[in-house]
Amino acid sequence: MYEWNETVQRMVDWVETHISEDTSLLKMSEALGYSPFYCSRQFNQYTGMTLRDYIRTRRVSRAAMELRDTDQRVLDIAVKYGFSSQEAFTRAFVKAFRLTPAAYQKEPRPIPLAIRQEVFSPYHYWIKERDNMSEVRLKPAEMKVEFIPAHRFIGIWDLAVTNYGDFWGNGHSCDEVSGTLESMSNHTLEGQLGQTAGWFYRDGQKGYLYGIPVPLDYDGPISEGMECREIPESEYLVFFHPPFDYLKDNGAVMSTVEEAAWSFDPGRLGFEWDEEIKQDYQRHYPEGYGYAVLRPVKKKG
Repeated sequence: MYEWNETVQRMVDWVETHISEDTSLLKMSEALGYSPFYCSRQFNQYTGMTLRDYIRTRRVSRAAMELRDTDQRVLDIAVKYGFSSQEAFTRAFVKAFRLTPAAYQKEPRPIPLAIRQEVFSPYHYWIKERDNMSEVRLKPAEMKVEFIPAHRFIGIWDLAVTNYGDFWGNGHSCDEVSGTLESMSNHTLEGQLGQTAGWFYRDGQKGYLYGIPVPLDYDGPISEGMECREIPESEYLVFFHPPFDYLKDNGAVMSTVEEAAWSFDPGRLGFEWDEEIKQDYQRHYPEGYGYAVLRPVKKKG
């Protein structure tokens, strides 16, 4: 069912493995056993971009991460990622991020990295293996208590929407927002999963948020169009389901977890909802973590 997705993912994986080499459509097609025309057509169909453009944007983005995380010379990084000269690398970098590599290395800031394409994820392998098996019954939502220290949250709060799909359909570019947050991945709050969604409440109205939790002492730049808000420390009731088959069970898992989260009486555990926080978090990584809703609580009395 997912043969073409898997083929294109193999192309993506090949590019990522050989990103610092002299990659070409011909070399990739020879390695994968398909014609260059087939590879080119399928790659464009499933990713929405040409292979040449994908390699170019991923090279400059991977180079940016090395500029951020290492003290290598700009020239050495340029050569490593296949640029003919430091000048050629600088032109590509300025075109992608509107600043020079030297300026970025000296003072890293949020930039819209091109993220790795994903058209065939690890959980699809499980689907393939399950095709001839009987349906696995969903587990009931589980619950645990988790403490999250005071932190800052960098992202977008949109009061006009209340869910993930509508959020991206309301003028927010998924690639640009996710890529920018990815460039800040080295600042993620310890113990958290990185890019995070959720809900917030303002004057009795519910909205949707998307961003990244960072330490309380974060004082770096904030990308245009995003905000940085301080979130007090709190314990959270975490309602969750372990990893699952996204394509078959996502709706049922989300409904099960959210029904448990919204209907639970925290007084049963000696808690009450912490109204000071005014936002709930949502973790959605089906193939690795599963799905969870986190609601802040405090001890009663």
